[in-house]
Amino acid sequence: MQIQSKLPAVGTTIFTVMSKLASEHNAINLGQGFPDFNPDPKLIEAVHQAMLQGLNQYPPMPGHAALRERIASKTLQRYGHHYNCDTEITVSSGASEALMASFLAFVHAGDEVIVIEPFYDLYVPAIELAGGKAVPVPMTPPTQNHPYYRVDWDLVEASITSRTRMLVINFPHNPTCSNLRPQDLDALEQLIAKYPLLILSDEVYEHLTFDQQAHLSLATRPSLVERAIIVSSFGKTFHATGWKVGYCCAPAVLMTEIRKIHQYMVFTVPTPLQAGLATYMQDPSTWETLPAFYQEKRDYLLQGLKHTRFTPLPSEGTFFLLASYDGISNESELEFSKWLTRAHGVGTIPVSAFYQNPEHPASNHKLIRLCFAKQKNTLDEALQRLANV
Repeated sequence: MQIQSKLPAVGTTIFTVMSKLASEHNAINLGQGFPDFNPDPKLIEAVHQAMLQGLNQYPPMPGHAALRERIASKTLQRYGHHYNCDTEITVSSGASEALMASFLAFVHAGDEVIVIEPFYDLYVPAIELAGGKAVPVPMTPPTQNHPYYRVDWDLVEASITSRTRMLVINFPHNPTCSNLRPQDLDALEQLIAKYPLLILSDEVYEHLTFDQQAHLSLATRPSLVERAIIVSSFGKTFHATGWKVGYCCAPAVLMTEIRKIHQYMVFTVPTPLQAGLATYMQDPSTWETLPAFYQEKRDYLLQGLKHTRFTPLPSEGTFFLLASYDGISNESELEFSKWLTRAHGVGTIPVSAFYQNPEHPASNHKLIRLCFAKQKNTLDEALQRLANV
């Protein structure tokens, strides 16, 4: 039987490749973005109690009502915008499903979608499944005087055509660990004033910003809220990536279309997980303490890398940081990452993997991504191995 693939260019992801390599060489895996510790026991107990209380059947399609209320309350508290929990908030099967449903709802055959490069690997296949075309716009890479990746908004505007339907942004940014600035939101406001764009804002690391920086959600600007679909993740927030519970917020006119897709993709997500999260979120400290918790881990890895030949770059958010191997090797980021795993037993992810053309010289800046959402002994062992490079 001859099969015509809808995604002929998609193969095994870099995360699967590097995790398999790490397993084969008994390497410490700092590549894939998940914690190696459990969620708060109070959260696990809240889910357990929800099961015991009989909350084990289908919840409403948009999500458990109490959880949508908690999301609305948190968003109002943090960003100053009130979403109607009945018509403007949907609980999804992870952020991934919310992103996929949004692409399928609004991207039509022939539409163009601008993605900021480097970008999370889900975006382009999802856009193509919806019949659209991804248009990558590269960020300006870090320099010695400006050690952060940043968006060139003039380049973004130059990429807009009559077919441009949507702009995808992702801040705090994975993989570059940079945050939005007020001037970035200013630039977005100017763009939507000139062009009929939707903005899909992937904000899964909204609670992981460091050095007293506040996350600048699109929900902080009324003009942006009208055009924005905002996606977040309880998995990333509460160290429970395997639960796959996320959510999206959008004006009712947009959410109506997203829910049409959502109800036929998954209909809903596990009731006891949603009910447990709703109970747990009654205490705002559950998310308010996260920046300090992860900043301690970031600083620990950052200081440890200073005793190696790697040069760490500043991390403003997420649970990653980038490290330069300039001066150690001239190999491409992929080949260096493979060598590091085989020869020194530390698994990482090449930043070039987040570009549309990973082998192109413009995608290779001698940078690897390291995840610090790990226990101290895991980071200690990794640092000891990296010090031997």
